[in-house]
Amino acid sequence: MTNVTCILVDDEIASLKNLEKKINQFFSNLTILDRFQKPEDAILFLNSNEVDVVFLDIQMPRINGFELLTNIINVTFKVIFVTAYNEYALEALKNSAIDYILKPIDDDDLKIAIQKTIKLIDEENESTHNKELVELLQESISNQKKLLVPNAKGFSVIEQSDILYLEGYEGYTKINIDADRQIISSYGLGKYEQKLNTDFFKTHKSYIVNLNKIIEFENEGYVVLCNNVRIPISKKLKNELLELLK
Repeated sequence: MTNVTCILVDDEIASLKNLEKKINQFFSNLTILDRFQKPEDAILFLNSNEVDVVFLDIQMPRINGFELLTNIINVTFKVIFVTAYNEYALEALKNSAIDYILKPIDDDDLKIAIQKTIKLIDEENESTHNKELVELLQESISNQKKLLVPNAKGFSVIEQSDILYLEGYEGYTKINIDADRQIISSYGLGKYEQKLNTDFFKTHKSYIVNLNKIIEFENEGYVVLCNNVRIPISKKLKNELLELLK
């Protein structure tokens, strides 16, 4: 179960105590770092501390909940508005609140809001962890002339020498290994350009070819690979490619 940190912001002390009691009662994995009656104090805290979730009242003296958010340098936390003023509901949603709970707080509404928030945090943490893992593994195997390609289940490890060419399109990359095997990656072509060894050459903004797979060079501006696929060469790169092939 994910451990989540949060703070409570409400100008009414009774509301703060009630919310704190309910959170402690229903969610042992939520740690309340602090609670604030003055929105100014909450702003100071949020601009110098990391927190996962902010339970935020809207109608407060001097600074309301929306104004508080505009005073935060970097809003990386989730927001759950807790207020007695339901006319703010639409605006709250436009401000990307995870949920909106009316006072007096209903236990089921609170549980649903927190569960939804924890689920989102879990998904984001998993995504970040997977990206970091992929980067680490990619770096560790780069010297072995292999390429790591993320996929829906995890990642594929490909021998760079097996790759015919890579084609970029609409932010994705098609990695062509042979006539019957193609892997589509959500990474752009530029990402792989940094990972490939010196056997590869970018012939065109959308293509990177394995030099060892080229069997023909066409003066009109193409190379032919061993699977008979023709890959275009941009005019400014023709001479550079010719030098490499020599």
